Amino acid sequence: METLQPEGWARPRGFANGIKARGSMIFTGGQIGWDSQCRFHSLDLADQVRQTLANVVAVVRAGGGAPEHIVRLTWYVTDKQEYLARAREIGAAYRDVMGRHYPAMAVVQVSALVEEAARVEIEATAVLPD
Repeated sequence: METLQPEGWARPRGFANGIKARGSMIFTGGQIGWDSQCRFHSLDLADQVRQTLANVVAVVRAGGGAPEHIVRLTWYVTDKQEYLARAREIGAAYRDVMGRHYPAMAVVQVSALVEEAARVEIEATAVLPD
């Protein structure tokens, strides 16, 4: 896997502009902040981010991968202002689960998620090296 950084661009903080990878691909469905039995333990955004990322990693591990194989994350949040205000706590939750691996990412605010209690949903793409 290779991080793509166009010449002259400022280094992004907390994500990569692009990733080049070759190998077997894993695509996760949208994961949310509930446990393996579909129960929410918290309505707090940072707590749900931690659980959501743990769920993403669990799916990737089921396919033989690890967090460092994740090349793209798409986040859907229900409140952009809360996401920005809680960036420090969200970042800490991210690093607890993902370490210092920063794939290409996008964050999108949505009006609602299908599960009423969900505050965040994350989809991932991982590439396992050949």
